[in-house]
Amino acid sequence: MTWLHDRAPSRHLWKAAEWYHRGANANNRSQGAPVPFFNASDGLKLAYTVDDFTDPWLKAPTLLLLHAAMGHSRRYYAWVPRLSRHYRVVRMDLRGHGESAVPPAEPALTMERLVQDTREMLDHLGLKSAHIVGNSAGGYIGQQLAMNSPERVTSLMLFGSTPGLRNSQAASWIPRVARDGLRKFLADTISDRFPVDRTDPRHIEWFLDEAAKNDTPYIARFVGLMSSLEWSDQLHRITCPTLVVYPGAETVGSTHNYDAMRDRIPDVAMISYEGLPHNICDSVPDRCADDMLRFLEKRFGRPGA
Repeated sequence: MTWLHDRAPSRHLWKAAEWYHRGANANNRSQGAPVPFFNASDGLKLAYTVDDFTDPWLKAPTLLLLHAAMGHSRRYYAWVPRLSRHYRVVRMDLRGHGESAVPPAEPALTMERLVQDTREMLDHLGLKSAHIVGNSAGGYIGQQLAMNSPERVTSLMLFGSTPGLRNSQAASWIPRVARDGLRKFLADTISDRFPVDRTDPRHIEWFLDEAAKNDTPYIARFVGLMSSLEWSDQLHRITCPTLVVYPGAETVGSTHNYDAMRDRIPDVAMISYEGLPHNICDSVPDRCADDMLRFLEKRFGRPGA
């Protein structure tokens, strides 16, 4: 696994990478270039970002990263340098999050609509399938895609993502968010999400500021939908190679909610991050990315090898 820890590139290589980013590979959008959008089949405008620093003579596999509720695709910022050297990395803002448009209150939000957005993202990119990565609610969408459109999912990698949110305290968040606002609610419960004593306070402030940009009524609808769903009895339908990484000190529900994934997903690898609360993708991004790369290499070989 030495490819995970290559020597840091020289200044000249960074300059070359910058040129490649800005010109030779027009898909890369992380460095302040305009955010690309596509229109979902219901007309809603959805934003996404592509980062691809793979060798240009290779046809790199695609990773599609789906973020958590109350978040956006930029929350994966620390993952991108590790992943995009070996994979084409696509990050989509879920509807109502980040740069994507907020849908109207009617028709009601459904899981099928969120899954369809993901299918249409793949269609827009001309992809028959991709490796799907989901953090928390993004993983709920990934699980549903794997169950209902297995031909679109090469592998599934889940981080802090149980089979639905019904067996948790999430429904109780909605009145608190309505009363206090998103930022105060998250600030008051920050220890449920981050190991505060080991986290840079500036990271927490950024997290809170970014979450506060969300449309609060929409987030209530989104969390309300997720907290009504549970599909542990359907997990046997996930047949692709699957990685489940979960926080050993899970604070959204319980670690017991992951037991069904271990027992019922036919081809699953489980990793516990002991002592960490829910937001493992934010707290230990390098560890998450490295565990994912190890899983992919073990199951599919090193890209381009």
